[in-house]
Amino acid sequence: MRGSVPVFFALATLAAAETVVLGGLAGTFLTLERAIPLKERVELEALRARDRARHGRILQGVVGGVVDFSVQGTSDPYFVGYGLYFTKVKLGSPAKEFYVQIDTGSDILWLNCVTCSNCPQSSGLGIELNFFDTASSSTAALVSCSDPICSYAVQTATSECSSQANQCSYTFQYGDGSGTSGIYVSDMMYFDMIMGQSVFSNSSSTVVFGCSTYQSGDLAKTDKAVDGIFGLGPGALSVVSQLSSRGLAPKVFSHCLKGQDNGGGVLVLGEILEPNIVYSPLVPSQPHYNLYLQSISVNGQLLPIDPDVFVTANNRGTIVDSGTTLAYLVQEAYDPFVNAISTAVSQLSKPIISKGNQCFLVANSVGDIFPPVSLNFMGGASMVLNPDHYLMHYGFLDGAAMWCIGFQKVQEGYTILGDLVLKDKIIVYDLANQRIGWANYDCSLAVNVSVATSKSKDAYIHGRHTSASCPHIGIFSKFLAAAFLVHIIVFMESQFL
Repeated sequence: MRGSVPVFFALATLAAAETVVLGGLAGTFLTLERAIPLKERVELEALRARDRARHGRILQGVVGGVVDFSVQGTSDPYFVGYGLYFTKVKLGSPAKEFYVQIDTGSDILWLNCVTCSNCPQSSGLGIELNFFDTASSSTAALVSCSDPICSYAVQTATSECSSQANQCSYTFQYGDGSGTSGIYVSDMMYFDMIMGQSVFSNSSSTVVFGCSTYQSGDLAKTDKAVDGIFGLGPGALSVVSQLSSRGLAPKVFSHCLKGQDNGGGVLVLGEILEPNIVYSPLVPSQPHYNLYLQSISVNGQLLPIDPDVFVTANNRGTIVDSGTTLAYLVQEAYDPFVNAISTAVSQLSKPIISKGNQCFLVANSVGDIFPPVSLNFMGGASMVLNPDHYLMHYGFLDGAAMWCIGFQKVQEGYTILGDLVLKDKIIVYDLANQRIGWANYDCSLAVNVSVATSKSKDAYIHGRHTSASCPHIGIFSKFLAAAFLVHIIVFMESQFL
């Protein structure tokens, strides 16, 4: 949960929003900012502590056009620490902007309520926090127990309904004890639209979201506080699901997170088009983005791992979660993985154990020493990882660079593919066809985004990438014709350095 390039979503931009309507669908460019300042060194245990909070919730089962979010940041903790990304959304009447973390591991958009107790009043991110006030918005309404949307919420086991107050409420609890509770409200969400190829107009839609009245644990701290969380999960209450069910948004979203230098990238509510994308089916009827991981190869050699350890059942399986900073493997897969890497580089590096983790002292480029890794999924789709996608650089020792295995061991539970693995790739969450696709990509480049539908298959757009330091996202450079379909919106006990 927790950049610049193109996307779909009916939200406001960080600075200037530019939206397109193609094939009857509308979209807006929104900017994302990195939640932790660049060049801030952080211990890896802090990253694992943050991920533990997310994974506890996962185990507990907590539940138009193109919108472009400009992304900033990198998954490298040596520079930035936590893998938080956020954007701005515009809600209420009169409209007010809120900073929200981007989270593909949860479904609900929620904001801090003006009545919230124990909510942070300031942020170490250098942003001014805002609070949503239902009384100050002429279009805000509380969600009652009789509202059909409340029945969806209650079915997810994240909500309850107080018959006495006739208000639909929620509680999200994290594994480390942090959490939030509040009430559901509905209000207007605003976004800019381009009618045709040149005429701009404002648009809006009513959405249901949470208004947090209490927070605990890390959510109550000020160091990385924002105004709320923007869930992009597959559930019916996600904003993308709400908009797509009304025909306002496609049912697919994509992201491309830049892993080098100062990071950056793009989050797109829409389908990024790239000829090298391979797809693998989603495990059906899951609250998260589960894939059928079948095997792991190191330097082309299959590892001796029982495929059953990846099967989705009894709090096990493989989850794609851009809100998780690192990556996590169950022990039955972790041990053979680390052994294979260690064997492959034994003649060209000096192994060292740091706080229980396998590290290596390397004099040369890791790309010249460490082998490629392949995660092999159902349907013959393989995700190829370069050394940067499974190693973490953590300073120098005795004049040599220290690189450590970035995957963390899970005694039992889910294998989770976080930003460490997902960076430098286009990732497409195609909910319409129940699949996820990916391709290695330089996320500093422009991407092609499809906004066609089954009724309009002739439109896709080429998004112009702009500098991450610029508060604006580039306008779509041009419209191109193509016959594409669009489908749019998608612990760790060892201690690291």
